[in-house]
Amino acid sequence: MTGMKNRFVLTYVLLVIAQMLLCNYFHFTPYIMLTILPIMVFCIPTRVSVFWTLIIAFVTGLAVDYFAEGIIGLNAAALLPVAILRRTLIEAIFGPEPFEQEENITVKKYGLAKVSLAIFIITAIFLLIYNIADCAGTRPFIFILAKVCLSLLASYILSLLAINLLSYDDRR
Repeated sequence: MTGMKNRFVLTYVLLVIAQMLLCNYFHFTPYIMLTILPIMVFCIPTRVSVFWTLIIAFVTGLAVDYFAEGIIGLNAAALLPVAILRRTLIEAIFGPEPFEQEENITVKKYGLAKVSLAIFIITAIFLLIYNIADCAGTRPFIFILAKVCLSLLASYILSLLAINLLSYDDRR
């Protein structure tokens, strides 16, 4: 159990660094924002309470804000609703089993369709909050909508990779 916990923490920290690199060096267009932050918070082990999930999400968001984005609090503000809705979303899509048995969400166990649905919903929530706060009256609605949709598609692919790194198979 300790080995799995250490593996998760190390992978999580490395993915935070990867997100910082994405933010700093991979700006292809103003219409696309690459992010794996929502799926990172979504994949926090189910045995972790909502309180600690909120703390982890807030610290993760602030770290990325400070070292990459420049607008302190923007990622943190968008990650907190993700952390709050994580349990509800997991129970709605996967049922109560992940929390009852304290198991992780894996593509192998739950299938690509359910995991993809969860990724789309959690990433859409994050991107909507992030972009509305970031553009706050300075950009037209169509720009925000285009950015959210394009970013959602681009981030989905990265999130699939990240979920496979963060979610180890409990039967190993």
